[in-house]
Amino acid sequence: MRAAGLGPGMRVLEIGCGTGIFTQFFARTGAHIVALDLSPELLDKARRRCGAFVNIQFLVGRFEDYRSSDPFDAIVGSSVLHHLELKAALERIRGLLRPGGTAAFAEPNMLNPQIFLQKNVPWLKKRLGDTPEETAFFRWRLQRQLERQGFIDVKITPFDWLHPLTPLFLIQPISKAGELLERIAVLRELAGSLLIQARQPL
Repeated sequence: MRAAGLGPGMRVLEIGCGTGIFTQFFARTGAHIVALDLSPELLDKARRRCGAFVNIQFLVGRFEDYRSSDPFDAIVGSSVLHHLELKAALERIRGLLRPGGTAAFAEPNMLNPQIFLQKNVPWLKKRLGDTPEETAFFRWRLQRQLERQGFIDVKITPFDWLHPLTPLFLIQPISKAGELLERIAVLRELAGSLLIQARQPL
């Protein structure tokens, strides 16, 4: 939310909203959220989770096929770009953003040892439920690609040491330890996620 600068009155596209876990937080900023996902079943859960919000529009469909006559102030998503053909996705994001609009995403970091193994060892990838085309990103390569696609003010920050299967009682201590690790430049590069910020030129 901070990376995209979400606030009241903004028009925001969330790509791959899933069950609406993040959608509800985006909506609390007062922005109007267009929440897009492939799965009708997941969107049913998202509608139930976000039923109290009148500033969310849920849509079923592929991002690659999505069209809008009105540009967005921001486009956001969590763990969605690595499912898409990146060059085409970035072109479409730029086409949907207004001049000066912001893109912000959280994506897996290929330098994280567990993610590196999960994305590159075929039997492990299959066992953990990844599709064959799923990948993760190296920060410097992704920054170059965003800049080649015409984005400006690109900033990519490694963060987050929590694994999705972390037991509840360990979340707080691991989060605290992660905050310390993120202050050490070399170790920060091994964090599990990348926070991606980029802007459409005016």
